[in-house]
Amino acid sequence: MGTNPESDTRPFPEAGLPARAASALAGLAPNESELFTLRLDRSRSDLLDPLARLYGERTDYAAFVDDLVAVLAEGWAARPADLRHLDLRRDLEPDWFLRQTMVGYVFYVDRFAGTIPDVAAHIDYLDELGVTYVHFMPCLRPRPGDSDGGYSVMDYRAVDPRLGTIDDLAGAAAALRARGISLCIDVVLNHTAKEHEWAHKALAGDPDYQAYYRMFDDRILPDQYEATLDEVFPAHAPGNFTWYPAIRKWVWTTFNEHQWDLDWSNPRVFLEIVAVMLFLANRGVEVFRLDAVAFLWKRIGTRCQNEPEVHDILQALRAATRIAAPAAIHLEEAIVSPRDLVPYLGAGRHAGREGNLAYHNSLMVQFWSALASRDTRLMAYVLRSHFPGHFRNATWATYLRCHDDVGWAITDEDAAALGLSGLAHRSFLADFYEGVFPGSFARGALFQSNPLTGDKRSSGTTASFSGLEAAMLDDDAAGIDTAIHRILMGHALIAAFGGVPLLYMGDEIGLLNDHTYLSDPDKAHDSRWMHRPAMDWRKAERRGVAGTIEARLHGGIAEIMRRRKVTPHLHGENPTEILSAAVDGVFAFRRISPLGPLVALFNFAGDWRRVPWGFLEANGVGDCEDRLTGHRVAPEEGGLALPPYARVWLT
Repeated sequence: MGTNPESDTRPFPEAGLPARAASALAGLAPNESELFTLRLDRSRSDLLDPLARLYGERTDYAAFVDDLVAVLAEGWAARPADLRHLDLRRDLEPDWFLRQTMVGYVFYVDRFAGTIPDVAAHIDYLDELGVTYVHFMPCLRPRPGDSDGGYSVMDYRAVDPRLGTIDDLAGAAAALRARGISLCIDVVLNHTAKEHEWAHKALAGDPDYQAYYRMFDDRILPDQYEATLDEVFPAHAPGNFTWYPAIRKWVWTTFNEHQWDLDWSNPRVFLEIVAVMLFLANRGVEVFRLDAVAFLWKRIGTRCQNEPEVHDILQALRAATRIAAPAAIHLEEAIVSPRDLVPYLGAGRHAGREGNLAYHNSLMVQFWSALASRDTRLMAYVLRSHFPGHFRNATWATYLRCHDDVGWAITDEDAAALGLSGLAHRSFLADFYEGVFPGSFARGALFQSNPLTGDKRSSGTTASFSGLEAAMLDDDAAGIDTAIHRILMGHALIAAFGGVPLLYMGDEIGLLNDHTYLSDPDKAHDSRWMHRPAMDWRKAERRGVAGTIEARLHGGIAEIMRRRKVTPHLHGENPTEILSAAVDGVFAFRRISPLGPLVALFNFAGDWRRVPWGFLEANGVGDCEDRLTGHRVAPEEGGLALPPYARVWLT
């Protein structure tokens, strides 16, 4: 795209706001109006520079900028007073989401509480775990029937009526905020449901709304794109384009036939999404999980993922909310290769200006890889080679699993660096976590396989992947004990690595795979519903019964998060340095803090290991305390002894 040199230095607000924007601010107190213009000026270049690269050659660019400023002003004018106060707090505490006090929890509302108003009854439960961030999995109004787990949205300004209303969402956000918990919800950026109002207007022949989507009169361009595109769901949604006889056009449908890809080269799409985000921010949303961001920009001859324009779009969206709803931050959902993932937290000219959070998919994959292989060499190599120690104004969202399947994202190049076959290792992991590999402790299921590449993807809960399901079926007390230690080690890892640890609902009480989805025709084709069980509140009550699985897991995870909160070494601004393994099977990293280093050790080996004292002394913790237990660690002959699946945070 070309640039418009005048746009980068356009003198607003000094030259006066556009009439529509000025009108929106006219009813505000002078200080509130001035605060908007100050924030607009603060983020001027962050907003306009990428927009000029995206849209600067268009003849309507100046009018687009005026309309955008008006949308921002209208969003600010409608912002409730309590949220404006939160904006000020966040301006004064810009590192709030980087602090070690942050702990996230993720759930589908219906599976956790029933409805959005019912969530309030469980805030005490969240507080027990130390939660300060709650992600309501897709809760905006989805299309009827199969909605890709809620990611096929037909109305961004309404809530799924089975869960409640938009006012209920605002009420829940207020109740959570009063307890120090920030609300996160999903905004799907790549596509809408074909039932969305914009899509209905496009189907009716409105050319303005047809321009909101990627539509083609024939197969000439789709065939050119298709030559280099991946298939996301080859088993049940092959191809990337769908023919609609009613309009005699091919529509770009990356994920499913009912999900129409938006055309982000149209600036009107940008305006619409900004207006949606401000509408939701004004209902109390503090974290936007921006879904499927890697796919936003299309270019012939590429995979149409991770194109440079994607990062311009995301920077401009971040600047927009920073102007009109600065209490909000952005979590960018990009499940891509390590090389492509880092830019989503800001790199080069986007450093400090793009996403505030991004999922550390590689940490998750490498945890399960090391657990299955009992070998941490690949884990250390990948995390050391591809990821910086920290970011400017950004950090990771760390997790053991999510609502989605696990794609075994280990590249052939990384595997070869350790003398492994990438395909063979990925196949091993898929078989291991499906439970069909000889000796596997895991119980999961195949999600999908790609017959062209041989790669497979896997479904399963943390407990079932970790061996708890198999051990319980066998009434194996030792196996249950081992599985619990695997789960606790994983949570100690994500709590210390660097970022905001996200707990997936039910992992804290050991929920197992749920096969009842097979009886629902809208879900039976999608094994991911197996690891989206409903919360078992009777099982949760057992967390208070000493010695039960639930008590050991819930108490153990709550204690890990409590220890995290009182360990300032784990602040997100403190870099993470991957250390060379002192002994086979042990993963080690160091957090570099002004208070001194913290060295974290995790024993994946499955048997006892000893870490030499010389290794600890060389990394600054020879005379140390384990911050997970609060106990001093005395030197022993032969080094620090680590039982199977041990986890220590040494300072």
